[in-house]
Amino acid sequence: MATKQRLGLRQVRSLKPGGIIWDPSLRGFGARRQRSEAVSYVLFYRTKEGRQRWFTIGRHGAPWTPESARDEAQRLLGGVANNADPAAEKRTARNAQTVSELCDLYLTDAEAGRLVTRRRTTKKSSTLATDRGRIHRHIKPLLGRRAVASVTREDIEAFMHDVAAGKTAGKTKTKPRGLARVRGGKGTASRTVGLLGAIFTYAVRHRMRLDNPVHGVLRPADGRRERRLTDDEYKALGIALRKSETAKIWPAAIAVARFLALTGWRSGEALGLRWDEIDLARRTVTLGDTKTGRSVRPLPNAACDLLQGIGRTAELVFAATRGDGRMVGFPKFWARIAKLEGLPDDVTPHTLRHSYASLAGDLGYSEPTIAALIGHKGHSITSRYVHTADAVLLAAADAVANRTLTLMGERNAAAIIQLRRGRK
Repeated sequence: MATKQRLGLRQVRSLKPGGIIWDPSLRGFGARRQRSEAVSYVLFYRTKEGRQRWFTIGRHGAPWTPESARDEAQRLLGGVANNADPAAEKRTARNAQTVSELCDLYLTDAEAGRLVTRRRTTKKSSTLATDRGRIHRHIKPLLGRRAVASVTREDIEAFMHDVAAGKTAGKTKTKPRGLARVRGGKGTASRTVGLLGAIFTYAVRHRMRLDNPVHGVLRPADGRRERRLTDDEYKALGIALRKSETAKIWPAAIAVARFLALTGWRSGEALGLRWDEIDLARRTVTLGDTKTGRSVRPLPNAACDLLQGIGRTAELVFAATRGDGRMVGFPKFWARIAKLEGLPDDVTPHTLRHSYASLAGDLGYSEPTIAALIGHKGHSITSRYVHTADAVLLAAADAVANRTLTLMGERNAAAIIQLRRGRK
């Protein structure tokens, strides 16, 4: 039985089982008692689409009194007027997965190719491996138990500061004999929050929450530096490569390091290079699946000489120590090579790529030429060069490789194709 009275303590206490009292001072606000002794404050409203909704504010008793429940009902109705739906939001929060479960769903769809990047391509296996690492080492430990719908912008900001401060730093076992050193820092925090933005966008798309809490979070600069080798470091690298040939370091790893210095490739591209992708006669390589898609690269004479000296024994050019797969231990081999001449820890295989591009710039080559040399995707420059400017790219590749050899203290025996000025 429903009646209309302004709600007060006396009216609430007098409610009979099955009774409802509607407060005429605020439309839709009332108190209801079902079969038990408990009385609940409720709100009945219509959404802008005309759907009828029941919303239970809470049971009578601390913290809910007739006055506090009326204030809450008024606040909720203000949200309804702005197109909010408190009942739907509450239902979503009640059924929401944890952040840990959300991450698992995200990775499952990404690995199955059901998610695409901004370039409208699926994520590379290397990118997925990085995502898994950030999820397991940072996101799950700090946010994994939280309900998806309960995470706020303040939570994301606190997460970011915790990762930057090294709260998730430590060592993680990756395989029976492998350890991953997790350091944290501002760069890691910035990139992990970027991944969280993608994960919560996925949650919004699947109606697990109504908004993305990462939006509006100001991330610090990720700390990446365009580190390049100095002339002294190039010299040290050359000495280290020569020493490594007698230091019981895997020969294919030495060849990869030298190849990266001569070409400016990404290490993953070199490690996955197959013999059937190489055309030594034309001094080109056609990579079918790189970070930026299909890519055709010129080969300097020095790199061709290196490849010819390896000899074809398997499908991959740079063989692993065991089996026919990729050389997964290259980072450790690189560390041993760098240690031979005391190269700084921040000199990584990727530093060789930045150094190569910087040398090309020092030699006066234009940005489109450099982009084509190292496989940057931009306005289809690479594909245009393949058809109309092979000689230009080959000359540029030779010039940069030869300059690299000179800086490393090695005799420059590779031929350079002479070009007229203005053809870069």
